[in-house]
Amino acid sequence: MGDVVSSHLDEGRREMITARTRDAMKEFGDVYEQQYAVALFNSVRYEIEGGGGTQSQLLHRKDPLAGRSIFSGNLFQYLEENRKWRNRFVSVPNSYNINLYESKTAHDRGLHPKVTINCAGYKALASMEEYMELINNSLPGIKAKVGNHPFIKCATQFPLILWHPYAHHHYFCVMTEKEHKKWHAVLQDCVRHSNNAGLSEDCTVQTPAFTDSVRLHRQAKGHYGTWDMMCGEPPQILANLVMETLHPELRNVIGPRLKGKLQQRQRNWMLISDAVYKQVLSQTTGQYEALVEACEAQKSPLDARLRTDMDQIITSKEHVNSKIRALVLPKAEQLLRTSVQPYISSILEALMEPTSRGFSEVRDVFFRELVEISKNSINGGGKDKLGEHMERLSMLAFHPVKMQSCYEKVEELNLEGLQQRFDVSNPSVFISRAQILMREQMDNAVYTFEQLLNQSLEAQGEENMVKTIQRCQDRVLKKYDYDSSTVRKKFFREALLQIIIPYMLQQLSPSCSPELPRFKELIFEDFSRFLLVENMFEEVVLQSVTKDIMMAVKEAAVQRRHNLYRDSIILTNSDPNLHLLGETPGVDWAAKFGGEEPDGSVEAEERGSGRRRKQVVSMIQLDGFTLPYESCLEVPGDPKSPDSVNEIRDLINPVVEVVLPVTEEGKKDNPLHGPPETGEKLQRGSRSVTFTEKE
Repeated sequence: MGDVVSSHLDEGRREMITARTRDAMKEFGDVYEQQYAVALFNSVRYEIEGGGGTQSQLLHRKDPLAGRSIFSGNLFQYLEENRKWRNRFVSVPNSYNINLYESKTAHDRGLHPKVTINCAGYKALASMEEYMELINNSLPGIKAKVGNHPFIKCATQFPLILWHPYAHHHYFCVMTEKEHKKWHAVLQDCVRHSNNAGLSEDCTVQTPAFTDSVRLHRQAKGHYGTWDMMCGEPPQILANLVMETLHPELRNVIGPRLKGKLQQRQRNWMLISDAVYKQVLSQTTGQYEALVEACEAQKSPLDARLRTDMDQIITSKEHVNSKIRALVLPKAEQLLRTSVQPYISSILEALMEPTSRGFSEVRDVFFRELVEISKNSINGGGKDKLGEHMERLSMLAFHPVKMQSCYEKVEELNLEGLQQRFDVSNPSVFISRAQILMREQMDNAVYTFEQLLNQSLEAQGEENMVKTIQRCQDRVLKKYDYDSSTVRKKFFREALLQIIIPYMLQQLSPSCSPELPRFKELIFEDFSRFLLVENMFEEVVLQSVTKDIMMAVKEAAVQRRHNLYRDSIILTNSDPNLHLLGETPGVDWAAKFGGEEPDGSVEAEERGSGRRRKQVVSMIQLDGFTLPYESCLEVPGDPKSPDSVNEIRDLINPVVEVVLPVTEEGKKDNPLHGPPETGEKLQRGSRSVTFTEKE
């Protein structure tokens, strides 16, 4: 593998990659320094002038995953160095990184994981067919045959693959359909979280400076519209930015020179692509850190100047804005009438239908969980059982399996027919954002219910528990409906802007951009760092279409389509002291009611800390027992324990013979195919599975 990479990435080509990355980062850095000052101006102005949207009715907890891990268990990983499948213990902490260990013992001893995967930019695939469709398009000018065999052979019929357009691919498999669905949901959640965790909305200067800089950098290259690789931490996004142009160029040069059969060339190209990506990412990481450090060093003097001259800067901006508006507005309004307004309602409908179904499913899932809690109280479950139910409920929003039905609703979002006109490369940007908002609203509803129920129990005791639960439930659902409407309307407005504004900028820039430099003369030199004519041009375009978008969303609300509330409806604040509860610590229900951990729950020890973390997703069980040969191992706590030595030995180390059919092609000596060899034992913790090939 190393020979393939080194032969195609010699010193000269690596130096070229370094130079290209350095040049791209220099261009980005110049834009970022400008946008940093603009973002600081906007942040300070907002702080001084105040403002804000509608206040949420539901409470919001600051760190919902504190003291939690997401999932852990065993699955099989494909090792490319020896083309074998090996059992691995996998731990997913609350960072949503995937940590792979040699065994559970290695994890429990606090050893470093063998592999840590940051899932930003990946896709979680659940079939070889999906994977081969992506792989067969990896090299230009090569037509792969239908049903073309992959260069790996999965040891079971339940594969799980993490695919990335540039970085290393990861191959896993499990033994049963049940764990396949659970692991796929977990991996999808890891991707979803990692994609959206890198840019904090709380960073009111760095985040807008970065996102605007990326957008302007891509627009300068002719790339308008949404970008589905805007995911992960800033260095990862910047590496994707470099690879967007570098990757196809290298592929066109190196691809035709690759030798061997199709599978060999595909595999070799993946190795080369991963090596390039690692080199680029290493460079963007260091250079971005230096860039941010340099800008942060200037923040204090810039902030002081802004607070001193804010009124004058605003006056100057309004004056220049009026001049730019006179140039741009007539052209923008003409473009709106002919090419945008006729499509706004159809775009909005395409967004509203699946998104609203998803938020409705969130409500239904939450309601069903509360019904289960009420049933427990009716059936005399007692406070111990209530504690168990509430422990499970508290992490409902972060349970990928229980939330899967909600996420699937919005995945039906389809902008086909509009994508080409408005340069929307992929609806995944909007799907991912909607799913994150759904998770936030679910957690807000759960947290509010927890606080209200705890307050009621402390005030009234445990009598009439069912009525207390019902009363809290009704209050929370009413607040959820209001907040859901508010959040969705904001999402629809932002999505419409993300779709329409790039299109308008692309159409207007050729005629307007050459005129912008003359407006720089109207800006005082002392204010020139905070007032950029390019940003003001975009603001004018934004203002030109905002009214139409606001009216379209308002009209949908007036018609009560998709359960949207009118803007004039303001929910009466029947809980004036509710937000004070948001300042109190979360409720530890297990400790409060002295209950045991719910069945199937697991505590995972945080590596190196000695602390125990409660796990969000429980192990896979069936009728109180762990499923035979499951990759998610758990010792069953059933009183019917085996007594004889033979029974115990069979439970500890069962051997199962799985017959793998061999195709005619598989009989040939193909070095790319890596199934378990005849008679090889595939270790599963304390279990082993023997794979034999059938002629």
